[in-house]
Amino acid sequence: MTDATHDSGLTHAPATSVDDVQERDTKRSMLRGWRRKCPHCGNGPLLKSYLKVNDTCSVCREELFHHRADDGPAYLTILFVGHLMAPLLHVAFVTWRPEPLTLFTIFAVGCVGLSLYLLPRLKGAIVGYQWARRMGGFGQTA
Repeated sequence: MTDATHDSGLTHAPATSVDDVQERDTKRSMLRGWRRKCPHCGNGPLLKSYLKVNDTCSVCREELFHHRADDGPAYLTILFVGHLMAPLLHVAFVTWRPEPLTLFTIFAVGCVGLSLYLLPRLKGAIVGYQWARRMGGFGQTA
């Protein structure tokens, strides 16, 4: 049998680099993505504008264009903001009984601000998760 064949008779392509055989730490990669840094090295910027992911990391040259975040960050942002703001809206209304326009203004600004804060961070975390789990093109070997 060759190096690429095991007792089970299945053939596997040999690993081409050290990183291909090492496990990628999912939590660390997601935290790096949350910080909007490259999930591989943690130093290079992940995003080149508000939500546009760089094609490659400027520090370690890791390819990042494989990501498929799509609508995931938006759905998670809506989920988090809604589940945080709805109870706060109820508590604020029951406790202080502010004027409706005042309540709307405060919570509208809060929802928009929290959404703008969370959206790029959640996108980075999703890209970090995909990189760590070798999803999409991140698991391909050249």
